[in-house]
Amino acid sequence: MAMKPEEALRAIAAARGDALCVPTMTTAPAWRTLAPDDQSVGCVGFMGGASSLGLGLALARPDRRVLVFDGDGSLLMQLGSLATVAGAAPRNLVHFLFKNGVYHTSGAQEIPGGGGVDFVQMAKGAGYRAAYAITDVAELQRRLPSLLREEGPILVELHTGLADKTPMTDRGGVPFAEQVERLRGRLIAS
Repeated sequence: MAMKPEEALRAIAAARGDALCVPTMTTAPAWRTLAPDDQSVGCVGFMGGASSLGLGLALARPDRRVLVFDGDGSLLMQLGSLATVAGAAPRNLVHFLFKNGVYHTSGAQEIPGGGGVDFVQMAKGAGYRAAYAITDVAELQRRLPSLLREEGPILVELHTGLADKTPMTDRGGVPFAEQVERLRGRLIAS
């Protein structure tokens, strides 16, 4: 049985330290609840943009770890971002991919290739320093300390089920422009 996205996010929240986080699509509602005062910027409304947004943060702040919470459907929308991230080689970037095989936010339609898409091999082929697949939350908890210290960019494919909430079923949050300004202010102050 696949892990719940909320379980994975809970484990990451407990281990993240002062990392900057980029939750996207179905990870956003749970992350708002788990880490309401976190230094993060949600990538909702521009499907496929999380890895690029995370890359920008990683390059701008090489002193901070950057964690991207991407969806498999979202990443497929901008698959070229794997090569872009790998080419920039940010040592501080961890790209968590929540793999459930569907476009959950828009109605759980199967993604092209369904659950058979191997993002680990794609990331390695694009030039990520490392890529791993993790299938259960106990393994994630055990490996998180080393994953969060490892030189990036790395991709961690998390085999998950569907989230309890999506941006479509759990409206709320802060508009993107306001999130950016809030994060900018915090980063300038630190």
